[in-house]
Amino acid sequence: MPMDVEFHFDFGSPNAYLAHRVIPAIEARTGVRFRYVPVLLGGVFKATGNRSPLEAFAGIRNKLAYEQLETERFIRGHRIEGFRRNPFFPVNTLTIMRGAAAAELDGGLAAYVDAVFHHMWEDPKKMDDPAVIRAALAESGLDAAKILARTQDADVKARLIANTEQSVARGTFGSPTFFVGDAIYFGKDRLRDVEEAIAGPA
Repeated sequence: MPMDVEFHFDFGSPNAYLAHRVIPAIEARTGVRFRYVPVLLGGVFKATGNRSPLEAFAGIRNKLAYEQLETERFIRGHRIEGFRRNPFFPVNTLTIMRGAAAAELDGGLAAYVDAVFHHMWEDPKKMDDPAVIRAALAESGLDAAKILARTQDADVKARLIANTEQSVARGTFGSPTFFVGDAIYFGKDRLRDVEEAIAGPA
């Protein structure tokens, strides 16, 4: 049977973006395709009592500086170019994550994901402003009007809620989270473990 490998993500996570940049190389090496599952990080945090690293580590001396150092090491180690911090961070991702749920339902999720990650973390914009979202999606060649209209549809809202609740039920507490079958892995730094799990016993 084909192996089921999932990437549960929210566009608001820079670590999810960095994982997204590394996933194609893992797919090329293993021949396994990751299934992208949009979840709402705010909903995950509410359900689990978790907080963003900026909040959780704010009072811990040296912790955020070390996290930044690890991010820089990850970027160098994977030769990732083009990453830029979003000056509008944190961004309310509800609308763009509903857009991802719509794309998941309607087809075209891969193109949508590439576009929104680009406008969040390569050419960063305030991607919780509807006018900015519309312009960004149009710039990327997507049907912005259709996507934004779909974000208000009941089936799209229900899909994002269901994705988020099911992800939490399986153990998710943040983004990015990966599943290889039923095995859970959290964080971009677990991608080596994910790849080893895909490869199976040596």
